[in-house]
Amino acid sequence: MLTITRKLEFDAGHRIPDHRSQCRNLHGHRYVLEITLHGGLISLVGASDRGMVMDFSDVKRLAIEHLVSVWDHALILYEKDIIVRSFVDTLPGHKTVVLNEIPTVENLAVKAFETLDHVYNVRYGINLQLVKVRLYETPNCWADITRD
Repeated sequence: MLTITRKLEFDAGHRIPDHRSQCRNLHGHRYVLEITLHGGLISLVGASDRGMVMDFSDVKRLAIEHLVSVWDHALILYEKDIIVRSFVDTLPGHKTVVLNEIPTVENLAVKAFETLDHVYNVRYGINLQLVKVRLYETPNCWADITRD
């Protein structure tokens, strides 16, 4: 099997409520998301994705539709972060994503993997499977989640 990886970027804010340092404050990141898929080469004669595991434009389109557009320029909050959630609720039309886990890069990577895993293996490619998500919070800090 071959693997392919597609990289996308988005901006989002968050906070880690109980963090002992600056991350307890509202702040933002330029996240970089890498999606790695493996599968067989498509060999259907005349198919535009012949010779590919999956067309990179389809990888991008699906990631944007199901994840990136939801998180991009949103404030990602922990559901029990009541003080900040109460404040954000006073801002009409504010783009907020509420998660049942603290929005650390590790938890966001897990959520991204869970979300995208259902997307790519539905109807694309030959034995296509999401095998890894890497989410950079900064250029020097990231979390990986891989399929067991």
